[in-house]
Amino acid sequence: MKNSLKYLMIAAIVLLSTTNYAQIKNAKTEVTKVYGSCGMCKGKIEKAGNLKKIAIVNWDKDSQMATLTFDATKTNKDEILKKIALAGYDSDSFFAPNETYENLPGCCQYDRVAQTPATEEMKMEASHSDHNPIENINKATAKIEISLGAVYDFYFGIKAALVKTDGNAASASAKELLASINEVKMEELEMDVHMVWMKVMSDLKADATKIADSKDTKIQRDYFDTLSENIYKLLKVSKQNTPVYYQHCPMANEGKGANWLSKESTINNPYYGSIMLTCGKTIETVK
Repeated sequence: MKNSLKYLMIAAIVLLSTTNYAQIKNAKTEVTKVYGSCGMCKGKIEKAGNLKKIAIVNWDKDSQMATLTFDATKTNKDEILKKIALAGYDSDSFFAPNETYENLPGCCQYDRVAQTPATEEMKMEASHSDHNPIENINKATAKIEISLGAVYDFYFGIKAALVKTDGNAASASAKELLASINEVKMEELEMDVHMVWMKVMSDLKADATKIADSKDTKIQRDYFDTLSENIYKLLKVSKQNTPVYYQHCPMANEGKGANWLSKESTINNPYYGSIMLTCGKTIETVK
């Protein structure tokens, strides 16, 4: 009787699992390392990565391997691992914020590995320049700066267009910004930049898309406000060769005030353009 009940329960679990996987269309499966230590970790990791009818995560405690099955038209491996990292669990691609990891229960605090992932591209560069490791490090850093530099440049392009109240130019720069965001290889970013990028990337994409999809500067300026806040967060942790000025207009956003970033200390207000071009002040110099 007991054996019959046991087999019945196993069959029910298998059937349920099969049903869940069957609900995912365009299913793609990938296996990857996710660090954890106990049964409680399993529940937290799987809950963080699971998304109804889109993604299912199955994590094995002994091997610390996670099987990701997902609708490849709606999400991807990186997006799932990013959610798992934000829940406190490292993978070889994404690292949990230190504060989140430290707030895990004691039984869930696994041994953390080195916090700078080595990409295949970096490994190839190292193999060709072992005679000069400093040069290799400088090249990798330069690539990262160029990658984020494009994001900043197109942001400043939107700002310049809004100063001129040019909706067409703002839309064009926003399309370029969106493309540059998609080109950033987040696994190559330094740890502190990497963690901020994970938090702001989705919002940056959303605001850039809204600005790109409109030629109305009033609408564009609404989204430029939150775009500026997230670019500021990113600039604060990334290395800059020249100062950037964080500026504030108290009249914008219906009197609530709004901020923006500028490469010049001179005030050129993107929220009002020629109507109130010099309204505002520099509240911080980001170096």
